[in-house]
Amino acid sequence: MRQIKCVVVGLALAAAGSAQAAGIGVRVGTTGLGADVAWDLAPTLSARLGYSGGSLDHDTSTDAVHYDGKVKFSSVNTLLDFAPLGPFFRISGGFIFSDSKYDVRGDTGSGSSLSGTVKPGKSAAPYLGIGYGRVSGAGVNFYADLGVIFQGSPRASLTANCGSLSAGACTALQNQAAAEQARIEDKLKDLKYYPVLNVGITVGF
Repeated sequence: MRQIKCVVVGLALAAAGSAQAAGIGVRVGTTGLGADVAWDLAPTLSARLGYSGGSLDHDTSTDAVHYDGKVKFSSVNTLLDFAPLGPFFRISGGFIFSDSKYDVRGDTGSGSSLSGTVKPGKSAAPYLGIGYGRVSGAGVNFYADLGVIFQGSPRASLTANCGSLSAGACTALQNQAAAEQARIEDKLKDLKYYPVLNVGITVGF
């Protein structure tokens, strides 16, 4: 993921430097805190590269276990913005390269616990959305995105932390971990279509 970020930043700086119109933006929303670099390819078409990061506490529960959780955002977006009606309406599409994850931990009693990570089904996911404003527009402007990342069904991986449990109880907890993976995936299945709502400020030049 670090190599992808470096390549994206390098391409963005090179392209923006040679473009007739370009801009940068900072934003916040359902993909975390982020920044974009964009440049015009044609009067109604621009390319946009960006990165989103940050973290958010979010707990969840299955029928058997309550989990303390933390969402850790980390993704690179590569988008094309098509604005046939000017800056007031655009259509955006492209790919989101994600290293985001959801870390969870649930106590199961007697000093034992289940812990693990949930990740999107696709590390490279298509994105489609609409928006207001162009990051490459001249001056200081507002911009917003509303769309969906088609990231696939979440995949969970849980580990049993047996603590002082007996061998038999530890085996039972390990079996529970396998069942809980399926329960968490079912709990979060709707996130295979991840909603995007971001708002931000751009500076174009």
